[in-house]
Amino acid sequence: MLDRLVEAVRAGQSQSLVLRGEAGVGKSALLEHLLDRAADCRVVSATGVQAEMELPFAALHQLLAPMLDLLDSLPGPQRDALRIVFGILDGPAPDRFLLGLAVLGLLSAAAESRPLVCVIDDVQWLDRASAQVFAFVARRLFAEAVACVFAVRNSSDAMHELSGLPTMDLAGLRDDDARVLLRSVIPGRLDEQVSERIIAEARGNPLALLELPRELTHDELAGGFGSPTAQTLRGRIESSFRRRLEPLPVRTRQLLLLAAAEPLGDPALVWRAATRLGNAGDTAAVAAADDLIEFGARVRLRHPLVRSAVYRAASPEERRTAHRALAEATDAEADPDRRAWHRAHATVEPDEDVAAELERSAGRAQGRGGLAAAAAFLERAATLTPESGRRAERALGRRPGQA
Repeated sequence: MLDRLVEAVRAGQSQSLVLRGEAGVGKSALLEHLLDRAADCRVVSATGVQAEMELPFAALHQLLAPMLDLLDSLPGPQRDALRIVFGILDGPAPDRFLLGLAVLGLLSAAAESRPLVCVIDDVQWLDRASAQVFAFVARRLFAEAVACVFAVRNSSDAMHELSGLPTMDLAGLRDDDARVLLRSVIPGRLDEQVSERIIAEARGNPLALLELPRELTHDELAGGFGSPTAQTLRGRIESSFRRRLEPLPVRTRQLLLLAAAEPLGDPALVWRAATRLGNAGDTAAVAAADDLIEFGARVRLRHPLVRSAVYRAASPEERRTAHRALAEATDAEADPDRRAWHRAHATVEPDEDVAAELERSAGRAQGRGGLAAAAAFLERAATLTPESGRRAERALGRRPGQA
């Protein structure tokens, strides 16, 4: 189906597709296959990150950043709508319909020279403002030689935004294929009953087949004398990743935590933060976790469950330290909202300076039309406000002296 989609786009037809399945079933692997097949096309991508769900249009900016040089090709109102939501231009929050038309126009302009493939992974973690725009555009593609492919988890609220788009539900591997994959990661004899139990519990999920055997000792793999667990499949996979973190050196875990807490995937930013923690350019730290993280043009963790496992495994103080370093490493002029959010996560005691910075971020978010983000900023600002009257004003979304 993905191969046919690429061929259709090459022929000048627009395409949309939603890949839906549980965590670890292979959605991201299929997107990698798509990118390989579309190597002769122009490819842009965005990935939803849980930490960015409250930042309005964060994913939209991630997708469109490589095309912003084409803004001048849009009609004035559409051009200004995109500039306002990206903070390039001051002005009232644009109409959502106008913004959707602007994105559609920008994608069409980008596809004039060669077919364009847009890949959006982990849709369940997109900020809602971006998800709404993506869905609007995907429903209106016709003959622009543009493909929009989404990957989303089952039972996600994001499916409401994507309703009406062609959807492919991904099931697990067949039992025979699951056995082949399982044998490829088990060094030595595997008791048949243990094998069948793992296959049954994994339900064909490839990531589960790779990770569940790591929970078992050699004796358990050979004879099946393990302790039962009530964890969900996702919880067991994440627990497996967390156990793999325990023997890693402190500097390696620190680097992984910075990457997990920093959703941009910007290697320069991660290393600037690492430098502030005395962990600069440590190739040994990277090598120790080379199967969990990849440093290239972007920092990529092996799987979203690695990100959550790393973050949950860290102590509250370790998380605050990581967010503090990331805040200090973030350019206050270029990205003030992300800096404010990191500062908020690094702060426990009431702090008027941090609260005021969050309030300013809320104002910018509201000006761009990100009402949910504005509420999230104000909620955190209220929590960190020392003075009770000011705290109440922020909780109600009011400015000082406003009735």
